[in-house]
Amino acid sequence: MKLYYHPVSTTSRPVMLLAADHRIEIDYRLVDLPGGEHLQPYYASLNANQAVPLLEDGEFRLTESSAILKYLADRVGSPLYPLDLRKRARINERMDWINTSLSRDFAHGFVYPQIFPTHRRADEGVHHGVVSWGREKSLRWFNVLNDSILGKDGRFFCGSELSIADYLAMAYVTLGEAVHVDFAKWPNVAAWIARMKDRQHWATVNDPFYRYVVQPNAKVSFAAL
Repeated sequence: MKLYYHPVSTTSRPVMLLAADHRIEIDYRLVDLPGGEHLQPYYASLNANQAVPLLEDGEFRLTESSAILKYLADRVGSPLYPLDLRKRARINERMDWINTSLSRDFAHGFVYPQIFPTHRRADEGVHHGVVSWGREKSLRWFNVLNDSILGKDGRFFCGSELSIADYLAMAYVTLGEAVHVDFAKWPNVAAWIARMKDRQHWATVNDPFYRYVVQPNAKVSFAAL
């Protein structure tokens, strides 16, 4: 199998971590996102979305991080995506929530406009409005995550057991470190982050993200959460 990826990509990191934890043999193909390689015709012929990750398994190609996580988990018979209908439905529900709620407002509405020039609005007033809106909506989602999804007894995204939903969520939640989000405001979220960072391969997989994206003294254009 081949994985076209970038090491700081929010959507690549969950797949890389799952593959590392399960010792899945993958031929990693770096796509130079800063250099615009994903926009070149040859890559567009592989992935019309011109994004990462892209998984190739023989003649089969699969895009979207959530779908790739499910495919790999099924391929190796991982207990992180159980066959039980209701457990699997809950995992699917949580992963949809990450992609439709948390990702939309926190990643694309709040974090990315502050750290990536390509996401910054040309008009300063518009840019401020986008980030302000993203911040307001993100606060709501983090309250939902802390109080309802995790709750006082929830160790992981779908209850007491780790699942592939945790892998997807962790990449998006830790984006907050790039804009100095204080997760202590949400103790259940903070405890969950600590549990995920204790995983054996977390540091190795996420080192590029912390070296190139999370800058301790960086200034952001709007107050963090």
